[in-house]
Amino acid sequence: MTKAWHLTSRPQGLPTHANFALRDLPDAPLENDQLRVRNLWLSVDPYMRGRMNDAKSYAASFQIDQPMTGGAIGEVVESRMEGFAPGDLILHMGGWRDGGVIGLDMMPNKLPAEALAAGMTPQTFLHNMGLTGGTAWIGLLRIASAKPGDTVFVSAAAGAVGSAVVQIAKAREMTVIGSAGGAEKCEWVLDLGADAVVDYKAGPVLPQLAAALERLGKPGIDVYFDNVGGEHLDAAFATANDFARFAICGMIDVYNDGKPQEMKYLIRAIPSRIRMEGFIYTDQFIECMEEFYADMGGLIASGAVTMRETVHEGLEAAPDAFLGLFAGANIGKMLVRV
Repeated sequence: MTKAWHLTSRPQGLPTHANFALRDLPDAPLENDQLRVRNLWLSVDPYMRGRMNDAKSYAASFQIDQPMTGGAIGEVVESRMEGFAPGDLILHMGGWRDGGVIGLDMMPNKLPAEALAAGMTPQTFLHNMGLTGGTAWIGLLRIASAKPGDTVFVSAAAGAVGSAVVQIAKAREMTVIGSAGGAEKCEWVLDLGADAVVDYKAGPVLPQLAAALERLGKPGIDVYFDNVGGEHLDAAFATANDFARFAICGMIDVYNDGKPQEMKYLIRAIPSRIRMEGFIYTDQFIECMEEFYADMGGLIASGAVTMRETVHEGLEAAPDAFLGLFAGANIGKMLVRV
């Protein structure tokens, strides 16, 4: 019997375990264009918090008392879908469960055999070769048009997206300042190659960012990659060079409480001619997928891009893993090993 996590009520503020229930899914015979899979790895990501609200967004809301979905790596057990055979490893959207029947709506894609043969782990397609790596690559290079010589500020630089941004930027000869919370995370961001780091748990962001720019001999930032919002975004406005570009990926600082963004330095967007653009990785991923896979695959193979994984064991741990994202419990990518 397959088990799947269901959303039982819509969270008010930070979700709790009371909002979730692990329930059996009835077995079903396989129909045309369906696969039976056994999930190996599940992804939990901050964007899933928005799907728990009953509000229009870029991703459909989770329905009450229905199985939740998300990125997963699974093995095909049985196939009635052309191009898939038992034993294939696939990336799909039938996560938050240990397996079961999926259709074309779960967007199954086979993992490249050549990448696996070269030693790339399957779960890499849930981070650096998947959603988070793709988000970092598109946001930095396409949305922010970052180029060699730019000074880049990255918030949540010890997270899955932020850590990829740091490494992609360094591989393209940019100066990088990352922000992270706590000594261990900050040390890892420096190990990734960042030129300076801001510990937002040690004090206000802006003075630390300004001091880092001064040490590096930089007048300001050319690119801001935002995963946090709030104080980090305001500090970016305060230190932006003329014609700076802001790629707005996420604002995890306000996902659960909906507090207003207090922007003291927003007015600098006018004299500094700052361009700020929010983006969703799926908007551009299809058109640049081949280029992304080739570029990121090469960076991973060369060792220029790496990842730390924070792994929770077992399907039962999925809510804990998800809630840990909002407590800063992850270094790198948060995963559930089924």
